[in-house]
Amino acid sequence: MTLHLPPFRARFPWWGADLQTLANYLKPPRPDLAPHRSERLTVDLLDGTGDRLVCAVDRPSLPAKGTPLTILIHGLTGSQESSYMLSMARRLLDAGERVLRVNLRGAGPSRATCGGQYYAGRSQDFRALLANLPAELTSDGLRAVGYSLGGAMLLKYLGEEGGTAPLLAAATVCAPVNLSATCRRMLERRNFIYHRHLLGQMKVEATAAGAQLEVAERSAILGARSVWEYDEVFIAPRHGFAGAEDYYERCKPIRFMGGIRVPTLVLGALDDPWIPGGLYSGYDWAGNEALTSLLPAQGGHVGFHGAGSPLPWSDLAVATFFGINRA
Repeated sequence: MTLHLPPFRARFPWWGADLQTLANYLKPPRPDLAPHRSERLTVDLLDGTGDRLVCAVDRPSLPAKGTPLTILIHGLTGSQESSYMLSMARRLLDAGERVLRVNLRGAGPSRATCGGQYYAGRSQDFRALLANLPAELTSDGLRAVGYSLGGAMLLKYLGEEGGTAPLLAAATVCAPVNLSATCRRMLERRNFIYHRHLLGQMKVEATAAGAQLEVAERSAILGARSVWEYDEVFIAPRHGFAGAEDYYERCKPIRFMGGIRVPTLVLGALDDPWIPGGLYSGYDWAGNEALTSLLPAQGGHVGFHGAGSPLPWSDLAVATFFGINRA
């Protein structure tokens, strides 16, 4: 599929991969979605744990009839309030479309209703979410957009389901398609500040009120000195993996992407400081006609703050791929 988009050009002052990545923190978008309205939806995962995902259903002030619901999935330590979730929601809402912003198991408002914890390979949670959404939300069809870790989980799910996935279309933004290589990049010296911040947020999230942890698990989480060690001593043993590398290998999206049959946009910046650009440029995109790659040279990690619009260029790319022209 060819997307007719203006090329990405960075907007002043967000020049360079790091400023693109940090822009959402340094100058976040407005936190409200007015004049659109939002309501809380709790979805039971029905897996015997009692865990329930808390979501935000956003409804446009001027709804367009017969449009699909778009589900937005956040990244690591994100939530329904992440800046990229809010900006994409606003673009869709302004086009008259409904949005569901998901808080993954143990993230954001879902922390209080979930004893468990999400991870990049937990595609079964997304499968359960789709199966248990109210018919009123799903009757006109579904799309999904996953960001970073949420994009990795979405790609895994799509590959597992193949042609049976109940989605009209999907998109991912800066998904780590190889988990081990991405972890190694995060551990590089140039990413020290990113890594320290991310690991700290992971620890806070995983041990917050609502988390059901053994004493040894809590100690392991708090004692982890790296993201790799956190996955080695907590995520892997808790979810049946032999270790961090076994988890990374068994859950990396590129193992599953060949099976995707839903039209899917994979958007990533080749200068992403967290994800090696070669993971994108080296993949055989022509081998699967369901996949459309969009790989600008610049954009950072979930940045894409481009000239000509206060909203990220990635929002325009996803909306264009979905065929949304009114925004």
